[in-house]
Amino acid sequence: MPRASRFARDRHALYEAAVQGVEYDLDFFERVWRATRGGRFRDLREDFCGTAQLACAWAARRRQNRAWGLDLDPEVLAWSRRERLSRLGEAARRVTLLERDVRSVTRPAAEVVVALNYSFWIFHQRAELARYFRAVRRSLRADGLFFLSMFGGTAAMDRLTEKHRVASCPGPDGVPLPAFTYVWEQAEFNPVDHRLLCHIHFRFRDGSGMRRAFRYDWRMWTVPEVREVLAEAGFRASEFYVEGWDETENRPDETLRRRSRFENQLGWLGMIVGVA
Repeated sequence: MPRASRFARDRHALYEAAVQGVEYDLDFFERVWRATRGGRFRDLREDFCGTAQLACAWAARRRQNRAWGLDLDPEVLAWSRRERLSRLGEAARRVTLLERDVRSVTRPAAEVVVALNYSFWIFHQRAELARYFRAVRRSLRADGLFFLSMFGGTAAMDRLTEKHRVASCPGPDGVPLPAFTYVWEQAEFNPVDHRLLCHIHFRFRDGSGMRRAFRYDWRMWTVPEVREVLAEAGFRASEFYVEGWDETENRPDETLRRRSRFENQLGWLGMIVGVA
């Protein structure tokens, strides 16, 4: 009989399994770098890193790679050191985790900085967003790129609840996590200031659950707003990439393509790339 995973009710491990796709993200970063810069980059900084799964995966991808992870939450950084870095082998020496405010860090200079999972939406005021973007601009080398995830669509500015069944998959220690249900709730949206309140819940096979495992108090920034603030912060250009739609399967096709315009949908996932 297979042993039970000790991460079966660990909110960080469940989040990684349900939300993150670090190899997909890293492949996209490398594809854009090759297309715009040529060759490969080595140094990546993950802002709002949480468990730093992406930073660790980057260091493990090649021996030349180095990664930094920044977060203000000491609990999640301790989790990463205990559950991620301890299993990374020699690549752990090339990962640096810092309990720092992303608006205050400008060194060491990186080739790529990323802010994924809409994490920079915690900044509700334009001045604070600009302060963060200026810090990133100072953090980047002359040929650096800044990746920011975005979502939107006609259903994005409304209350909604989406459920997704997550199949059994390996946890941080390699032991399979039991299948579970991931629930994304958009609890409140204010069109006056674009404040968006969201929660993540988890439900388990035995009928139990973990309510409000994560809570987000965001401002939903739009693509033109973010690109304008990037320009104000000193980025010489920015590009927008969005996933296409598979009409046959009636779902996103999971391929990010550069677009200057596209037909709006109920929901879309995209990425803004700031060019230093």
